[in-house]
Amino acid sequence: MTWRMPAETAPHERTWMAFPREGLTLGGTAAEREAGYEAWAAVADAVARFEPVTMVVDPSETARARRMLSSDIAIVEAPLDEFWMRDCGPTFVLDEDRPGVLGAVDWVFNGWGSPAWAEWTLSAGIARIVAEHAGAEVVSSLLVNEGGGLHVDGEGTVLLTETVQLDPRRNPHADRARVEAELARTIGATHAIWLPRGLTRDRALEGVASTETFVYLKLGKQQYTWGTR
Repeated sequence: MTWRMPAETAPHERTWMAFPREGLTLGGTAAEREAGYEAWAAVADAVARFEPVTMVVDPSETARARRMLSSDIAIVEAPLDEFWMRDCGPTFVLDEDRPGVLGAVDWVFNGWGSPAWAEWTLSAGIARIVAEHAGAEVVSSLLVNEGGGLHVDGEGTVLLTETVQLDPRRNPHADRARVEAELARTIGATHAIWLPRGLTRDRALEGVASTETFVYLKLGKQQYTWGTR
């Protein structure tokens, strides 16, 4: 079994999102919260014009989600608090030895290092729920990580930041060699480029997806989990 994470520009069959629920990350005022709901719904509806979208929705928000989302969008009810699916959800990978097999890397999610403001304990289980509904094989990992904390070119190169994978609030005993070995096992990374940090004002504590991208030359297939910075 050889897992490989395709580039995020590769064709994919479906986009996975999580619907917002009330809390600090949605906004402190009614206007901010409503703007958040509207933005998520608008993105989902726009994507659904081109490919299937599945939205994971906390039961407390089901009525609102059904009211605001297009009927074309599939809804999966599951308990969640943090709704940044790219970070709390799985990282989809393909098996080079078994064409057509989809994997879903289940990183340990601790709300970006468990800061005081974060609500994340429910969403720490979302990756496995998504994997089950996607028909994906779970690839378990003990690395505290987020999908937005790495970026790949689909050819084996991965961008990382010392402020995420080597963050003592995430992985207090990790070093570069251990992180790189785990990424080779889970996403097929053969070459790591370490950056000192991402955006310093990024609430997710300087993730790489905020700052860098690749020029992509080859494409594959994957499903996709969505978040925005």
